[in-house]
Amino acid sequence: MNTVESASGRARGAGFLYWLTMSGTPTSRPAASVEQRVDAIQAALDERGMKATGAVGELGHLAQEQWIPQNGARVVAKAWLDPAFRARLLADGRAAVAELGLTMPKHHRHLAVLENTPKVQNVICCTQCSCTAFTIIGLPPDWYKDLEYRSRVVRESRTVLREMGLDLSPDVEIRVWDTTADTRYMVLPTQPPGTIGWSEDKLAEIVTRDSMIGVARL
Repeated sequence: MNTVESASGRARGAGFLYWLTMSGTPTSRPAASVEQRVDAIQAALDERGMKATGAVGELGHLAQEQWIPQNGARVVAKAWLDPAFRARLLADGRAAVAELGLTMPKHHRHLAVLENTPKVQNVICCTQCSCTAFTIIGLPPDWYKDLEYRSRVVRESRTVLREMGLDLSPDVEIRVWDTTADTRYMVLPTQPPGTIGWSEDKLAEIVTRDSMIGVARL
């Protein structure tokens, strides 16, 4: 096959065009926007029978309807009310959430659940990219993916939390957990004292994604 027509050749050509565009070197036409480039790639894949449009639609549905923080909120609420479930959750998070019908991708081999206490605040991050237990606590917010958060929270955790609105007293220990290739984390927040006696559904309503990342207390 001619190199110009090969997939690798097209990729090299596209990359070179992108470099020319970003470097300010004149090109034969204005640079396409990111959205236009995505649409063009999607159309090209559809033409080759790869059903990209359907896949994008399915991912959009999953992100909006199934990969939501409410899943993790259910887990937290049950852990607050059921000591036996909390023990199983802390011992093997992946197996425990499966009891509630919640699934995780195969490569998320472990779900480590980190229990907060009045004197310990757990915080999760991903210094390499933006990995989370997204099927449980939802897709990561933009600030979680930002290099500013990823680089600073491991070095200046107390300062970063203060800047995000969580001002902890000096006697509270902060533990930062960095996501790995096969291990995902979620924080089990401390139940607010004023919610003792609430139903599981009512408790789930107060649990936030930020509290399960560890940058907020309830």
